[in-house]
Amino acid sequence: MGNVEFKNVDLKIKKENILTDINLKFEPGRVYGLLGRNGAGKTTLLSLIATYRKVTKGMLTVDGQDPYENADIMPLVDFLHPEDYSEESETVEDYLQLAKRYKPSFDMGYALSLLNEYNIDMKKKMMELSQGQQAAVDASMGLATMSPVVLFDEVTNGMDAPSREKFYSQVLNAKNRENRVIVLSTHIVSEMDYLFDEVVVIHHGQVLVDEPVDEFLDRGYQVTGSIEDVDEFTRDKKVVNTRTLGPTSAVSILGSPSKEDEKMFDSGRLSYSSMRLQDLFINLTED
Repeated sequence: MGNVEFKNVDLKIKKENILTDINLKFEPGRVYGLLGRNGAGKTTLLSLIATYRKVTKGMLTVDGQDPYENADIMPLVDFLHPEDYSEESETVEDYLQLAKRYKPSFDMGYALSLLNEYNIDMKKKMMELSQGQQAAVDASMGLATMSPVVLFDEVTNGMDAPSREKFYSQVLNAKNRENRVIVLSTHIVSEMDYLFDEVVVIHHGQVLVDEPVDEFLDRGYQVTGSIEDVDEFTRDKKVVNTRTLGPTSAVSILGSPSKEDEKMFDSGRLSYSSMRLQDLFINLTED
């Protein structure tokens, strides 16, 4: 399986610019964190890969081909997003059998092992499951179809914390992960950042960031110490977040520490660490 690639892609809907000049490449063996505020264009971008829409301008290719209405490419892509199952009378078991029928690469044994971690009754109708259980079925299906391109759009919505942790572990250990493109679009940045190999930030329909997660985190750092020492240290710096607990303060700062700053860390008065991905994301997308 080759790459998913956007070259100078625009999308207009009813003459409104939704996506503008998108240049991206998603490669197999990588997990991509797709971040953006509400209305930024994340779901729309994923819908283009899933062939729900056709680009207005530019070129989108999946494995070197235009995916739109392409019978050879469409089965290679799975797009998982919150669904309304309120009238879905099929059981979970029926749902799996349908996937097996329409997805030649579907791995039934793998699907059952993933679902088993959520203790879901296979005989229950989809409409009878809680929202979190429905989300767990979707998440498991997305991994078990074994499709070369898997797009998860807020797929953990409705899951409780233990279920989300199970899903994160399943992504890290995904079967045949090295040959698959996995994209996770989420608002729960603080929980999922350790899953990402690369970060893509969409803002107002444009690509704001597209880089490996370690490079992204180098854009800022965090300093912890006494409130007095931290206040002195940050006097001429761009602070984007401050947290205090009693006499201790922790701040997130944009930029890189200077040689003089490093001497302060060596003195032991302040401790240094990478900035949280969530803090960087919030700051970069502030208007």
